Amino acid sequence: MSAWPDTMNVGPIREWPGALRTSRVASPFNRPPKYVDGKRVPGTPVPLGQTLRDLDRELRELGAKGTELLVAIDPAQFRMDGRPYANARAEHPGIILSFDIPNVGHVSYPCDAFTTWESNLRAVTLALEALRKVDRYGVTKRGEQYRGFLAIQATAAPAGFRDADEAIAWLATFSDVERAEKASPRVLLRLAQRRAHPDQDGDPELFHRVSLAESALRKGGLL
Repeated sequence: MSAWPDTMNVGPIREWPGALRTSRVASPFNRPPKYVDGKRVPGTPVPLGQTLRDLDRELRELGAKGTELLVAIDPAQFRMDGRPYANARAEHPGIILSFDIPNVGHVSYPCDAFTTWESNLRAVTLALEALRKVDRYGVTKRGEQYRGFLAIQATAAPAGFRDADEAIAWLATFSDVERAEKASPRVLLRLAQRRAHPDQDGDPELFHRVSLAESALRKGGLL
């Protein structure tokens, strides 16, 4: 079973907001050290699967919608289900996590402080947990602690879709389905994924647009 949250869309970064860091530090997010035969064994990095499970919990606690994770991975290194391959390499370790929070709006969290994108995602996950604790202890009442992230925009190209109907229309046209109303959104999505996937000699940019269509369908409650 995949650790990737079903409600999260993943895609490649096309434009970083601002300037990337020129220096970064190694991840501080390690499991506690162990003792084996009386010898101290250093802790290992927290695995991506654990970070994704922790992130899923935080997003559910926030009631987040339209979650999108952008990583600097080439579109050709994404699987047919829109997730990156386990051995995919990122051009740089920066990530951008964005989503909508009820009564707050669209927020975006870019992070490139650490040397791997997995570590930067871990940092954002822990930051979300810390921000949620502000509400837990009664310091804020209306999510004020998230508003500083409203102006930061996560940019991906090509552009997304206004709504699920626009995504369905594009998927039908791309997949050569004459009458979209006769095919379910899930079927249209699968047809488009097969046609656009780089492993099937498809176009990486079109495959990413299919992923954006998937995000619109999920946001519209059709998947």
